[in-house]
Amino acid sequence: MSWAERMIHHRRWMLVVWLFVIIVAGFWARNVTHHLTATGFDNPRSAAVWADHQVGHLPTRVVVEPLLIQQIPYRRIAVWAHRYDIPKTWLYRTGTAATTVVPARSATRSRLIALAAIAKDHGAHLTWVSPVSVAHKVIMDSRATLAASLPVALPFLIVLLLLVFGSVAAAILPLVVAGIGGIVALGALDQIENAITLSTYLTDIVSFLALGVGVDYALFISARFRQALAMGKAPVDAVVEAMQRAGRSVVFSGIAVALAILTLFLGGNPYWRGVAVGGAVAVISVLLVTHTLLPVLLEMLGDRINWGRVGLADRFHRFWPAVAGWLRRYPVAAIALAVVALGMPAVFGRQMVIHNPANISMMLPRNDPLRQSVQAQQRAWGPGTIAPLLVVMHLRRPLTDAASWAEVSRIASRLANDPRVLSVASPTNLRLSPAVLAAAAAGTLHQPVVSKVLATYTNLKYNRHFVTLFVTSRYGPDNTRTVALVKHIQTQLSRWLPGQRVGVGGITALLNGFNQLTLARLPWILAAVALVALGVLFFATGSLWQAALGVGFDALVALATAGILVVTVQRGGLGLEAEPLNASIVPLIFVLLFGLSMDYEVILLHRVQELWQRGAVMKDAAANALSMTGGMITGAGMIMVVVFIALLLSPLEVMKTLAIGLTSAIMLDTWIVRSLLVPGSIVAIGRSAFWPGRQRVEPAADGLESSSVQGGDTG
Repeated sequence: MSWAERMIHHRRWMLVVWLFVIIVAGFWARNVTHHLTATGFDNPRSAAVWADHQVGHLPTRVVVEPLLIQQIPYRRIAVWAHRYDIPKTWLYRTGTAATTVVPARSATRSRLIALAAIAKDHGAHLTWVSPVSVAHKVIMDSRATLAASLPVALPFLIVLLLLVFGSVAAAILPLVVAGIGGIVALGALDQIENAITLSTYLTDIVSFLALGVGVDYALFISARFRQALAMGKAPVDAVVEAMQRAGRSVVFSGIAVALAILTLFLGGNPYWRGVAVGGAVAVISVLLVTHTLLPVLLEMLGDRINWGRVGLADRFHRFWPAVAGWLRRYPVAAIALAVVALGMPAVFGRQMVIHNPANISMMLPRNDPLRQSVQAQQRAWGPGTIAPLLVVMHLRRPLTDAASWAEVSRIASRLANDPRVLSVASPTNLRLSPAVLAAAAAGTLHQPVVSKVLATYTNLKYNRHFVTLFVTSRYGPDNTRTVALVKHIQTQLSRWLPGQRVGVGGITALLNGFNQLTLARLPWILAAVALVALGVLFFATGSLWQAALGVGFDALVALATAGILVVTVQRGGLGLEAEPLNASIVPLIFVLLFGLSMDYEVILLHRVQELWQRGAVMKDAAANALSMTGGMITGAGMIMVVVFIALLLSPLEVMKTLAIGLTSAIMLDTWIVRSLLVPGSIVAIGRSAFWPGRQRVEPAADGLESSSVQGGDTG
């Protein structure tokens, strides 16, 4: 008894078990965002992480923050500001009915608090502008993406499913499978996030990945099931054939996608580990649904799966026999056309620059009031004030020793003399002697002002050897001169304090470490995912030649996708803001490209092998396989495109980058590589296409003539 027959035999138990799983997973999935974090973008072994950890032991540094007031006209804010002696020079228009109050750096919060109170009484929305509030806004926009994009994508998804399947019942089934897979994946992540750090962006990535692969896998299996029914087989036998043929291909595809995503573990930090786990969980959840619940649903539906036929779908499927016939006659022309189509954008691929912004507000839209508030703060205080560098030093002598403070004073003076430095905040700025500071650190000098200042830079209860200086660059946190300043200070500290633990922290240093780590690990990630693709394709087809070609074709698609991202995102095409490609997204795009492309590759190659083993000559097997699967593969690709392109509705450009990258990759892969390049190369190579290849095991059958291209079902 086959696996599918066992599932059908125990259908009642399977339905009960899955009902229980859906209820429990749905309950967990409601809380999936509660423990997700926007952190993890760092190099865990860097001095910046160590420095930030030490600063975490300090009391909160009291600084005055700008205040964003929304939903109140600027004129009314100006009247209230005058009442509380707030100069008009502190007020900045930051959008419609939005005003940002940027006080002098030496000011106190008392006047701002009074202004905030009266504004709140009149219904204003208040935000204290800080890196924390900006990060919170990014998180909220990310969470809102799913709610906004799914309702938009769903109607287009249904239309495409009707075109591909040709019936209402068959179109609904993949949505059910994908929905259940997504619920299970999010429920599992809710439990996993208690043990490891997971990124807030996972809700979008996992939901859309589960929806995309869930629809694809259900499409492949149910299409083969309908083909078997059309040949007169009973529902049980049709399910068995569908699972043995398409189900086998889906297993290889799912393994390829999951393993490809797991290569992101090589990213070497909590963010990439979280994405790897989340993506793999999404794919595994979908595989569980398609190989346990889907066979039962198919058998229960039987011939009713063809309910609600759509005549327009028949015209869609007639296109592929014509393409297959042309490709059989002109394989070289098909290959040349594909190479030109991929080569044109690939020319720009080598110009790709990836970088995560240290100024987090740059991730928000240009017209976002919070982003404009940060810009107002930079204009008023200086570009580097939004992200000061944290210079952390573990001194050999304790801070109760005057020599330690003399050393701190010398280092602060050297840092201040750097032309790139705007200011250095240090306890030595009090202009007290090292002996007085040492006495204050020892607790023998009772001066509240001095003790309060020391508490800002040290934590004497935690460790008497640590001191932190706050260095402000004259330039923005993403300016190359600020990045160079971070490296310079780290190098100089090692020279000034030999043998002592030192580090430069702050968001600029942390994200610089993340960018460097990602750039260094990206070649290893791509090499690993290529090896995964090579191994899965070889194991799935038994052909080293097809495995090598598949990896080579995917590499060409990756380079072309990079070129499209350069032209659109990096250069500011399609109305986007020109900026470097986000380092937290680009590796994910390439990994998903290699993984998802295996879906279509395995389906196509398995169908070619099936026809070849039944007696068709190789060029006819390739053409017939394209005729039978072309509509299904491109339809599945377009379904995936609709799922991912809905992310363009996100206000975050990082999500738009993901949408453009994955949409480009999938369209190039399905319409160019799988429709022209792969079948064209098989026709051109001929008998050696599957070297070393599997020998034929059956004589010619099923009317597969060797001299004509067959049309028919897309399954």
